[in-house]
Amino acid sequence: MEALKHPRQQERLAALHSYDILDTPREVDFDDIVELAAKICGTPISVVNLIDAERQWFKAEVGLGARETPLETSICSHVILDEDFTHIEDTHSDPRTADNELCIPNNGLRFYAGALIKAENGLPIGTLCVLDTKPNSLNEDQKQALKVLARRVTRELDLRRSLHAQNILRDEMDHRIKNSLSSIASAIGLYKSEARKTGEVDAAFDALRRQLDAVAAVHRSIYLSKEETGVDLKDYIPMLADNLETSLPPSVTVSANAVTCRVSPKIASTVGLIANEFAANTVKHGNITAGNSEISFDVALNGKALVLTCKNNVAEQMRVETVPGGPKPSHGIGARLIKASVAQFGGHIEQTGSAKGFELVATLFLP
Repeated sequence: MEALKHPRQQERLAALHSYDILDTPREVDFDDIVELAAKICGTPISVVNLIDAERQWFKAEVGLGARETPLETSICSHVILDEDFTHIEDTHSDPRTADNELCIPNNGLRFYAGALIKAENGLPIGTLCVLDTKPNSLNEDQKQALKVLARRVTRELDLRRSLHAQNILRDEMDHRIKNSLSSIASAIGLYKSEARKTGEVDAAFDALRRQLDAVAAVHRSIYLSKEETGVDLKDYIPMLADNLETSLPPSVTVSANAVTCRVSPKIASTVGLIANEFAANTVKHGNITAGNSEISFDVALNGKALVLTCKNNVAEQMRVETVPGGPKPSHGIGARLIKASVAQFGGHIEQTGSAKGFELVATLFLP
Protein backbone atom coordinates (compact mmCIF):
# COMPACT_ATOMS: atom_id res chain seq x y z
CA MET A 1 0.00 0.00 0.00
CA GLU A 2 1.77 3.13 -1.25
CA ALA A 3 1.15 6.28 0.77
CA LEU A 4 -0.90 9.16 -0.60
CA LYS A 5 0.78 12.49 -1.28
CA HIS A 6 0.67 14.97 1.56
CA PRO A 7 -2.25 17.42 1.07
CA ARG A 8 0.27 20.30 1.08
CA GLN A 9 2.95 18.40 -0.79
CA GLN A 10 4.55 21.32 -2.67
CA GLU A 11 4.81 23.44 0.47
CA ARG A 12 6.16 20.45 2.36
CA LEU A 13 8.83 19.77 -0.26
CA ALA A 14 9.78 23.46 -0.39
CA ALA A 15 10.26 23.42 3.38
CA LEU A 16 12.41 20.29 3.15
CA HIS A 17 14.58 21.65 0.34
CA SER A 18 15.08 24.94 2.20
CA TYR A 19 17.35 23.05 4.60
CA ASP A 20 19.68 22.03 1.75
CA ILE A 21 20.33 18.82 3.63
CA LEU A 22 19.58 16.10 1.07
CA ASP A 23 22.60 14.12 -0.19
CA THR A 24 24.97 15.72 2.32
CA PRO A 25 27.62 13.58 4.07
CA ARG A 26 26.98 11.94 7.39
CA GLU A 27 27.48 14.15 10.44
CA VAL A 28 28.32 13.02 13.94
CA ASP A 29 25.56 15.08 15.58
CA PHE A 30 22.86 13.17 13.70
CA ASP A 31 24.70 9.82 14.02
CA ASP A 32 24.77 10.26 17.81
CA ILE A 33 21.00 10.80 17.85
CA VAL A 34 20.14 7.58 16.00
CA GLU A 35 22.56 5.56 18.12
CA LEU A 36 21.02 6.96 21.29
CA ALA A 37 17.49 6.35 20.01
CA ALA A 38 18.29 2.71 19.23
CA LYS A 39 19.81 2.14 22.70
CA ILE A 40 16.94 3.81 24.56
CA CYS A 41 14.28 1.92 22.61
CA GLY A 42 16.16 -1.40 22.53
CA THR A 43 15.92 -1.76 18.75
CA PRO A 44 18.57 -2.77 16.20
CA ILE A 45 17.59 -0.05 13.73
CA SER A 46 17.16 3.71 14.01
CA VAL A 47 16.93 6.30 11.21
CA VAL A 48 16.72 10.04 10.62
CA ASN A 49 14.54 9.81 7.55
CA LEU A 50 13.65 12.70 5.20
CA ILE A 51 10.80 12.22 2.71
CA ASP A 52 11.57 13.68 -0.72
CA ALA A 53 9.30 13.67 -3.78
CA GLU A 54 10.27 10.20 -5.06
CA ARG A 55 12.45 8.73 -2.31
CA GLN A 56 13.18 8.60 1.38
CA TRP A 57 16.71 9.66 2.22
CA PHE A 58 18.54 8.88 5.46
CA LYS A 59 20.64 11.63 7.01
CA ALA A 60 21.71 9.14 9.67
CA GLU A 61 21.04 5.45 10.28
CA VAL A 62 22.16 2.55 12.39
CA GLY A 63 21.43 -1.08 11.56
CA LEU A 64 20.07 -0.43 8.07
CA GLY A 65 23.14 -0.10 5.83
CA ALA A 66 21.52 2.15 3.18
CA ARG A 67 21.26 5.89 2.47
CA GLU A 68 17.93 5.91 0.60
CA THR A 69 15.06 3.75 -0.60
CA PRO A 70 12.11 4.39 -2.96
CA LEU A 71 8.84 5.71 -1.54
CA GLU A 72 7.02 2.54 -2.60
CA THR A 73 8.56 0.71 0.35
CA SER A 74 8.60 3.67 2.76
CA ILE A 75 6.76 3.29 6.04
CA CYS A 76 7.58 6.89 6.94
CA SER A 77 5.74 8.21 3.88
CA HIS A 78 2.58 6.95 5.62
CA VAL A 79 3.64 8.33 8.97
CA ILE A 80 3.98 11.95 7.78
CA LEU A 81 0.25 11.85 6.98
CA ASP A 82 -0.53 10.83 10.55
CA GLU A 83 -0.20 12.33 14.00
CA ASP A 84 3.06 13.45 15.60
CA PHE A 85 3.86 9.93 16.79
CA THR A 86 3.16 6.55 15.19
CA HIS A 87 3.53 3.18 16.91
CA ILE A 88 3.09 -0.07 14.93
CA GLU A 89 3.70 -3.12 17.13
CA ASP A 90 3.43 -5.61 14.25
CA THR A 91 3.64 -4.43 10.65
CA HIS A 92 1.88 -7.60 9.46
CA SER A 93 -1.25 -6.43 11.26
CA ASP A 94 -1.34 -2.84 9.97
CA PRO A 95 -2.98 -2.22 6.56
CA ARG A 96 -0.39 0.43 5.73
CA THR A 97 2.50 -2.01 5.99
CA ALA A 98 1.05 -5.54 5.71
CA ASP A 99 1.93 -5.83 2.01
CA ASN A 100 5.19 -3.86 2.16
CA GLU A 101 7.95 -5.97 0.60
CA LEU A 102 10.34 -4.89 3.36
CA CYS A 103 7.92 -6.18 5.99
CA ILE A 104 6.52 -9.37 4.43
CA PRO A 105 9.47 -11.73 5.09
CA ASN A 106 9.66 -13.29 8.56
CA ASN A 107 12.99 -11.53 9.07
CA GLY A 108 11.67 -8.27 7.60
CA LEU A 109 10.70 -5.07 9.38
CA ARG A 110 8.06 -6.13 11.91
CA PHE A 111 8.06 -3.18 14.32
CA TYR A 112 8.02 0.57 13.72
CA ALA A 113 7.84 3.65 15.94
CA GLY A 114 8.45 7.17 14.65
CA ALA A 115 8.18 10.81 15.72
CA LEU A 116 7.68 13.51 13.12
CA ILE A 117 10.40 15.98 12.18
CA LYS A 118 8.68 19.26 11.34
CA ALA A 119 9.84 22.40 9.57
CA GLU A 120 9.28 25.88 11.00
CA ASN A 121 5.93 26.14 9.21
CA GLY A 122 4.70 23.00 10.98
CA LEU A 123 4.78 20.75 7.92
CA PRO A 124 6.38 17.30 8.29
CA ILE A 125 9.59 16.70 6.39
CA GLY A 126 10.57 13.34 7.87
CA THR A 127 10.80 11.20 10.97
CA LEU A 128 13.12 9.93 13.61
CA CYS A 129 12.14 6.26 13.79
CA VAL A 130 13.22 2.99 15.33
CA LEU A 131 12.56 -0.44 13.81
CA ASP A 132 12.91 -4.09 14.71
CA THR A 133 12.83 -7.40 12.85
CA LYS A 134 10.35 -8.81 15.33
CA PRO A 135 7.11 -7.44 16.84
CA ASN A 136 7.88 -5.03 19.65
CA SER A 137 6.50 -2.13 21.65
CA LEU A 138 7.74 0.93 23.51
CA ASN A 139 6.79 2.04 26.97
CA GLU A 140 5.74 5.62 27.66
CA ASP A 141 9.23 6.73 28.69
CA GLN A 142 10.72 5.37 25.46
CA LYS A 143 8.03 7.08 23.39
CA GLN A 144 8.69 10.38 25.14
CA ALA A 145 12.45 10.00 24.63
CA LEU A 146 11.93 9.41 20.90
CA LYS A 147 9.79 12.56 20.65
CA VAL A 148 12.45 14.59 22.47
CA LEU A 149 15.18 13.30 20.18
CA ALA A 150 13.07 14.14 17.12
CA ARG A 151 12.85 17.72 18.35
CA ARG A 152 16.62 17.64 18.76
CA VAL A 153 16.94 16.64 15.09
CA THR A 154 14.76 19.63 14.16
CA ARG A 155 16.96 21.97 16.19
CA GLU A 156 20.08 20.58 14.52
CA LEU A 157 18.54 21.14 11.09
CA ASP A 158 17.48 24.69 12.00
CA LEU A 159 20.95 25.46 13.39
CA ARG A 160 22.64 24.05 10.31
CA ARG A 161 20.45 26.17 8.02
CA SER A 162 21.01 29.29 10.15
CA LEU A 163 24.79 28.90 10.01
CA HIS A 164 24.61 28.35 6.26
CA ALA A 165 22.52 31.50 5.82
CA GLN A 166 24.95 33.50 7.97
CA ASN A 167 27.87 32.33 5.83
CA ILE A 168 26.04 33.35 2.66
CA LEU A 169 25.17 36.72 4.18
CA ARG A 170 28.75 37.27 5.29
CA ASP A 171 30.06 36.45 1.81
CA GLU A 172 27.45 38.76 0.27
CA MET A 173 28.36 41.61 2.61
CA ASP A 174 32.08 41.08 1.91
CA HIS A 175 31.31 41.28 -1.80
CA ARG A 176 29.26 44.46 -1.38
CA ILE A 177 31.90 46.15 0.74
CA LYS A 178 34.66 45.24 -1.73
CA ASN A 179 32.60 46.66 -4.58
CA SER A 180 31.91 49.83 -2.62
CA LEU A 181 35.56 50.29 -1.73
CA SER A 182 36.49 49.66 -5.35
CA SER A 183 34.12 52.38 -6.58
CA ILE A 184 35.44 54.80 -3.96
CA ALA A 185 39.04 53.99 -4.94
CA SER A 186 38.19 54.72 -8.59
CA ALA A 187 36.56 58.01 -7.59
CA ILE A 188 39.60 59.01 -5.54
CA GLY A 189 41.76 58.46 -8.60
CA LEU A 190 39.48 60.68 -10.68
CA TYR A 191 39.30 63.42 -8.03
CA LYS A 192 43.07 63.39 -7.59
CA SER A 193 43.66 63.73 -11.32
CA GLU A 194 41.11 66.54 -11.69
CA ALA A 195 42.40 68.39 -8.62
CA ARG A 196 45.91 68.38 -10.09
CA LYS A 197 44.61 69.84 -13.36
CA THR A 198 42.31 72.49 -11.88
CA GLY A 199 43.68 73.10 -8.42
CA GLU A 200 40.15 72.61 -7.00
CA VAL A 201 41.23 70.52 -4.02
CA ASP A 202 38.27 71.51 -1.84
CA ALA A 203 35.84 70.60 -4.63
CA ALA A 204 37.47 67.19 -4.99
CA PHE A 205 37.14 66.43 -1.29
CA ASP A 206 33.55 67.67 -1.24
CA ALA A 207 32.66 65.39 -4.16
CA LEU A 208 34.37 62.46 -2.47
CA ARG A 209 32.40 63.08 0.73
CA ARG A 210 29.16 63.07 -1.26
CA GLN A 211 30.04 59.74 -2.84
CA LEU A 212 30.82 58.29 0.56
CA ASP A 213 27.41 59.53 1.75
CA ALA A 214 25.73 57.79 -1.19
CA VAL A 215 27.52 54.50 -0.50
CA ALA A 216 26.70 54.72 3.22
CA ALA A 217 23.02 55.29 2.39
CA VAL A 218 22.99 52.18 0.21
CA HIS A 219 24.44 50.01 2.96
CA ARG A 220 22.05 51.45 5.51
CA SER A 221 19.13 50.68 3.21
CA ILE A 222 20.32 47.08 2.80
CA TYR A 223 20.73 46.75 6.57
CA LEU A 224 17.19 47.98 7.22
CA SER A 225 15.67 45.90 4.43
CA LYS A 226 13.82 42.67 5.19
CA GLU A 227 15.23 41.21 1.99
CA GLU A 228 18.68 39.65 1.91
CA THR A 229 19.79 41.02 -1.44
CA GLY A 230 19.44 44.23 -3.40
CA VAL A 231 17.98 47.63 -2.59
CA ASP A 232 14.33 48.58 -3.07
CA LEU A 233 14.34 52.09 -4.53
CA LYS A 234 10.85 52.78 -3.16
CA ASP A 235 12.37 52.71 0.34
CA TYR A 236 15.86 53.94 -0.54
CA ILE A 237 15.01 57.16 -2.45
CA PRO A 238 12.85 58.76 0.31
CA MET A 239 15.47 57.85 2.90
CA LEU A 240 18.15 59.42 0.71
CA ALA A 241 16.03 62.58 0.34
CA ASP A 242 15.60 62.84 4.12
CA ASN A 243 19.34 62.52 4.64
CA LEU A 244 20.04 65.17 2.01
CA GLU A 245 17.56 67.63 3.48
CA THR A 246 19.27 67.52 6.87
CA SER A 247 22.59 68.44 5.23
CA LEU A 248 21.25 71.36 3.17
CA PRO A 249 20.41 74.93 4.26
CA PRO A 250 17.06 75.24 6.11
CA SER A 251 15.54 77.13 3.17
CA VAL A 252 15.85 74.04 0.92
CA THR A 253 13.25 71.26 1.03
CA VAL A 254 13.71 67.86 -0.61
CA SER A 255 10.99 65.44 -1.75
CA ALA A 256 11.22 62.07 -3.43
CA ASN A 257 9.10 59.38 -5.02
CA ALA A 258 10.04 56.01 -6.53
CA VAL A 259 8.39 52.92 -7.92
CA THR A 260 8.97 49.57 -6.26
CA CYS A 261 12.10 48.28 -7.92
CA ARG A 262 14.83 46.12 -6.41
CA VAL A 263 18.23 46.89 -7.89
CA SER A 264 21.84 46.01 -7.19
CA PRO A 265 23.79 48.05 -4.63
CA LYS A 266 25.94 49.34 -7.49
CA ILE A 267 22.95 50.86 -9.30
CA ALA A 268 21.54 52.22 -6.03
CA SER A 269 24.83 53.93 -5.18
CA THR A 270 24.91 55.49 -8.67
CA VAL A 271 21.40 56.86 -8.16
CA GLY A 272 22.49 58.17 -4.76
CA LEU A 273 25.59 59.79 -6.27
CA ILE A 274 23.52 61.61 -8.90
CA ALA A 275 21.05 62.86 -6.28
CA ASN A 276 23.88 64.02 -4.02
CA GLU A 277 25.62 65.90 -6.81
CA PHE A 278 22.39 67.51 -7.99
CA ALA A 279 21.61 68.74 -4.47
CA ALA A 280 25.16 69.99 -3.99
CA ASN A 281 25.09 71.94 -7.25
CA THR A 282 21.70 73.42 -6.39
CA VAL A 283 23.25 75.00 -3.32
CA LYS A 284 26.58 75.84 -4.96
CA HIS A 285 25.31 77.50 -8.15
CA GLY A 286 21.71 78.44 -7.43
CA ASN A 287 20.17 81.46 -5.78
CA ILE A 288 18.66 79.97 -2.63
CA THR A 289 18.84 83.06 -0.44
CA ALA A 290 15.27 83.99 -1.30
CA GLY A 291 13.99 80.86 0.44
CA ASN A 292 11.34 78.38 -0.70
CA SER A 293 13.91 76.44 -2.72
CA GLU A 294 12.74 72.97 -3.66
CA ILE A 295 14.49 69.84 -4.93
CA SER A 296 12.61 66.74 -6.05
CA PHE A 297 13.65 63.27 -7.16
CA ASP A 298 11.47 60.83 -9.04
CA VAL A 299 12.36 57.28 -10.09
CA ALA A 300 10.34 55.48 -12.75
CA LEU A 301 10.69 52.40 -14.93
CA ASN A 302 10.38 52.47 -18.70
CA GLY A 303 10.78 48.86 -19.77
CA LYS A 304 14.34 47.90 -18.83
CA ALA A 305 15.31 51.54 -18.33
CA LEU A 306 15.50 53.12 -14.90
CA VAL A 307 14.77 56.85 -15.17
CA LEU A 308 15.82 59.25 -12.41
CA THR A 309 14.42 62.78 -12.76
CA CYS A 310 15.98 65.51 -10.59
CA LYS A 311 14.33 68.95 -10.49
CA ASN A 312 14.69 72.21 -8.63
CA ASN A 313 13.09 75.65 -8.80
CA VAL A 314 16.42 77.47 -8.58
CA ALA A 315 17.68 79.49 -11.55
CA GLU A 316 21.15 79.18 -13.09
CA GLN A 317 21.72 75.69 -11.76
CA MET A 318 25.04 74.14 -12.81
CA ARG A 319 25.99 77.23 -14.85
CA VAL A 320 23.81 76.17 -17.79
CA GLU A 321 24.69 77.94 -21.02
CA THR A 322 22.45 78.13 -24.06
CA VAL A 323 24.33 76.60 -26.98
CA PRO A 324 23.27 75.03 -30.28
CA GLY A 325 21.77 71.62 -29.59
CA GLY A 326 20.76 72.34 -26.02
CA PRO A 327 22.16 73.30 -22.63
CA LYS A 328 25.77 72.80 -21.78
CA PRO A 329 26.35 71.12 -18.41
CA SER A 330 29.06 71.95 -15.95
CA HIS A 331 32.41 70.26 -16.48
CA GLY A 332 33.19 69.96 -12.77
CA ILE A 333 34.46 66.85 -11.06
CA GLY A 334 31.01 65.78 -9.89
CA ALA A 335 29.52 66.14 -13.36
CA ARG A 336 32.23 63.98 -14.90
CA LEU A 337 31.75 61.34 -12.21
CA ILE A 338 27.98 61.28 -12.86
CA LYS A 339 28.58 60.88 -16.59
CA ALA A 340 31.04 58.02 -16.05
CA SER A 341 28.75 56.29 -13.53
CA VAL A 342 25.73 56.40 -15.82
CA ALA A 343 27.77 55.30 -18.85
CA GLN A 344 28.74 52.02 -17.18
CA PHE A 345 25.06 51.00 -17.37
CA GLY A 346 24.77 52.04 -21.02
CA GLY A 347 22.80 55.12 -19.97
CA HIS A 348 22.81 58.82 -20.67
CA ILE A 349 21.98 62.19 -19.09
CA GLU A 350 19.74 64.97 -20.37
CA GLN A 351 19.72 68.43 -18.79
CA THR A 352 17.50 71.47 -19.27
CA GLY A 353 17.62 74.80 -17.49
CA SER A 354 15.69 78.05 -17.40
CA ALA A 355 14.96 81.00 -15.16
CA LYS A 356 12.46 78.78 -13.34
CA GLY A 357 14.87 76.06 -12.44
CA PHE A 358 16.85 73.10 -13.64
CA GLU A 359 16.05 69.47 -14.58
CA LEU A 360 18.40 66.52 -14.93
CA VAL A 361 17.16 63.19 -16.29
CA ALA A 362 19.48 60.19 -15.91
CA THR A 363 18.61 56.95 -17.71
CA LEU A 364 20.27 53.71 -16.64
CA PHE A 365 19.62 50.35 -18.29
CA LEU A 366 18.99 47.46 -15.92
CA PRO A 367 20.60 44.07 -16.59
